[in-house]
Amino acid sequence: MDFGIFNLLQHRDRNTSPHQLLAEAMEHTRLADEMGFSRAWFAEHHFSNYSLCPSPLILCTQAAAITKSIRVGCAVLILPLHMPARVIAEIALVDSLSGGRLDVGVGSGYQQYEFERLGADLTKNKVMFNEMLDMIELGLREPHFRYDGKYYTQPQTAINVCPVQAPRPPIWVAGKDPASHRRCARDGYIPFISGGIGSPNNIRRLRDQVEECYVAEGRDPAAIPLGVLRFACVSDDRAVIDRYVDGARYQQRLAVSLRTRKEVLVDDYMVADVPFEGEPELDRIEQNLLVGSAEHVAERLCAEIELYGPRHINIYFQVGDLPSRAAIGSMEQFTTKVIPLVEQHFGRPLAEINDVPMPQPKAMPLAAE
Repeated sequence: MDFGIFNLLQHRDRNTSPHQLLAEAMEHTRLADEMGFSRAWFAEHHFSNYSLCPSPLILCTQAAAITKSIRVGCAVLILPLHMPARVIAEIALVDSLSGGRLDVGVGSGYQQYEFERLGADLTKNKVMFNEMLDMIELGLREPHFRYDGKYYTQPQTAINVCPVQAPRPPIWVAGKDPASHRRCARDGYIPFISGGIGSPNNIRRLRDQVEECYVAEGRDPAAIPLGVLRFACVSDDRAVIDRYVDGARYQQRLAVSLRTRKEVLVDDYMVADVPFEGEPELDRIEQNLLVGSAEHVAERLCAEIELYGPRHINIYFQVGDLPSRAAIGSMEQFTTKVIPLVEQHFGRPLAEINDVPMPQPKAMPLAAE
């Protein structure tokens, strides 16, 4: 298995400029490459401080230009917000410019606020998503393609710059939809799920769902290349941990507001920071996340690896208004202290840990589900 970093580029502090946050994300990516992280991911969101990245492919191109070996990825491209042929050509172009280091994460979207401002219909997002996936598969694999679907029609078209990776870059499919998980099983895509601020037991339940989908499609559930997005902060400084946990709660509050269409925007930009129904207390959130000393995080991480068997864990190192220096310090401790303790626990290098068989899953003893 391996670890990556997730760049949401959330703008919480108005005193910090968007330009500074973009520069920090690039610096974190450059350092992640030097530290040996496998992937750097960039989100796509529009028109609010939830995220400053409207085009992850552009940031992937810049990230590839300033690094040597780390893979760069979209987490995720919101497919119904794109013109199919154009995004296919751009995926191929970025894969070429990056020297074949691109991972393509895709999703159907969930924020009505974004969809209505880009003239897209959220009620049709699932069907549009699947048609777009059909077209991406054809456009990246074939010298020319055409398509005739319910929402998209494409005349015979050639993508003039082909991807370096054959037959196409890896495709990661985000979300909880069982139909998407079944498609992952059929088409060789990678299921990508998020733990949010809830218990890792919730991730295990999602993995169970993914396994059921693989079995239904006649695939071996033991071979699932599961990707997981997790909050993690490694620090011995109580103030850093408190600020990180508060930032994770802030991120979840904004996401819930936008998902449930209850967002209130200040100056048409800043999503109001308001509690959501059923919001756990900060101490419960802390218990659910990978936060604390290197020893504590390593112990919890080993238990999670055994619980839900990920092949890749993508980590939010910077959330809310956590200072860049704290995020970098957490990344450094993760690579120099946490990973060696994980390898020591499993008795093998990180790259071989995905061969560790998972025991019969048992819920982790946590206060909050």
